[in-house]
Amino acid sequence: MIFRSKANKALDRMEDPRETLDYSYQRQLEMLQKVRRGVADVATSRKRLELQINQLEQQHNKLTEQGRKALQVGREDLARAALERRAGLDSQLNDLRTQYEQLQSEEEKLTLASQRLQAKVDAFRTRKETIKATYTAAEAQTKINEAFSGISEEMGDVGLAIQRAEEKTETMKARAGAIDELLASGALEDFTGPKDDIQAELDRMGATTGVELELERMKAELGQGVAPKQLGQGSTPDAQQQDAPQQAQQQSPQQSPQQAQYPQQPGGGQ
Repeated sequence: MIFRSKANKALDRMEDPRETLDYSYQRQLEMLQKVRRGVADVATSRKRLELQINQLEQQHNKLTEQGRKALQVGREDLARAALERRAGLDSQLNDLRTQYEQLQSEEEKLTLASQRLQAKVDAFRTRKETIKATYTAAEAQTKINEAFSGISEEMGDVGLAIQRAEEKTETMKARAGAIDELLASGALEDFTGPKDDIQAELDRMGATTGVELELERMKAELGQGVAPKQLGQGSTPDAQQQDAPQQAQQQSPQQSPQQAQYPQQPGGGQ
């Protein structure tokens, strides 16, 4: 029972009503063809009996005429023999006429059945085409609705492909952004360019400082302000030595030109 139920379910999924209707119509045409062949066979047998009856009737008439002529010439014995043969033909004619009537009745029945079957076949053909057209329209409408709702297999596969492509795109974008951040922070090295630690440090400093810090440094270089200190570091000895003459001029504006020309050395001498 389980096997039959599963087989029936599988066959139901495979069945196409249009193919079933076409097959039924084909079987009805074959049956109609058989009925027509039967009518033709009966008609042939009836025609053969009709020919035999006509031949026997001709012999019957001939024997009658021979018996009449024999009596006219005084040959009663010949007339009696002709009548005896005619009597045998009468028995055969009666049998043939009975068979002929039976075949004629059977032919009429088969002809009527063939006409009825032909009418049913024509009606079935019209109904079949109507059902097939309705089924085709309903199938197309179902596929369109499934496509619009996204539950069909084709559209489902397309939707999954689009979703996977979007997920991979977002993943690649996130990975590219993370690599850019790691390269900028120095956690990863850029092997495509030359390795310069000083330049890398300067790039990191430039990335961490802001526009305001760069603006203040430019002002200090032009003498419009005080140069800011570097972030996270104090003034280096070299920077202190470079800034010492400028600070000395700013703190001692009353020094002589000679003192200004000979700044005090770090050891105390001029």
